[in-house]
Amino acid sequence: MSEASFKPGNTPHSARIYDYFLGGKTNYRVDRKAAAATLAALPDVMTAARQNREFMQRSVRYLARERGMRQFLDIGTGIPTAPNLHQVAQQEQPTARVVYSDNDPIVLAHARALMTSTPEGATDYIEADVRDPEVILEHAGKTLDFAQPVTVSLVALLHFVPDTDDPPALVSRLLRDLAPGSALVLSHGTDDLEIKDETGSVHDVERVYRDRGIFLTVRPRESVAGFFRGLDLVEPGIVASCDWHPEITAPDEPPALPGAVSAAETSVWAGVGIKP
Repeated sequence: MSEASFKPGNTPHSARIYDYFLGGKTNYRVDRKAAAATLAALPDVMTAARQNREFMQRSVRYLARERGMRQFLDIGTGIPTAPNLHQVAQQEQPTARVVYSDNDPIVLAHARALMTSTPEGATDYIEADVRDPEVILEHAGKTLDFAQPVTVSLVALLHFVPDTDDPPALVSRLLRDLAPGSALVLSHGTDDLEIKDETGSVHDVERVYRDRGIFLTVRPRESVAGFFRGLDLVEPGIVASCDWHPEITAPDEPPALPGAVSAAETSVWAGVGIKP
């Protein structure tokens, strides 16, 4: 999710900045200038963005492969970047059904890329804000069966939601009516992992974004743990994004090299919880 309004080419946009960090082409010069300022503030931010994306892929692969998960609700989808969540899930479970949701007209403009389901599965897209969980759930229920386990994905989303919107309550509502065995996949920016005497800080990134009209706030591990309250955390629990099961890869990919990326380079807590 990103700020509610934008002027293409004139105003930087968090979704397009993230797209740039991932090596995408859906960005303008103004976004690249904002990305450059972000990199100057925190040189590891591109590594952090890519590790966050890889966490999404590994967590979805784990849930589909190891737990047989066939239903996914991805909120705060962002600009499509292959492999998208449904491509990962359907590689493991061809019948998987995936609903994407974002409040961003940029994402809506590219939503066709999210609708390339396998013949056996299904995908759908909802233009809605995480702060309207009832709207999301009502529309998602047309594609997903809430009587069966569903994974809710909130990857790099809630650090764009201020405390005044009560993010823990939003998460709780999204999970409340889901079947036992449902899962929460979540990652969130933090300053807990940075080495304090090194140049650059995630708080400098906050300032870069806020100076450009994009709300961003990082939170400590304790706050991130609150999003998983009442859930059973999958081992190894809430860890740096690079440390969440780096051995899980696509069938044709080699495993990640241990220690290739350090926790300090990620600035992101990540975890998966299961509803008992």
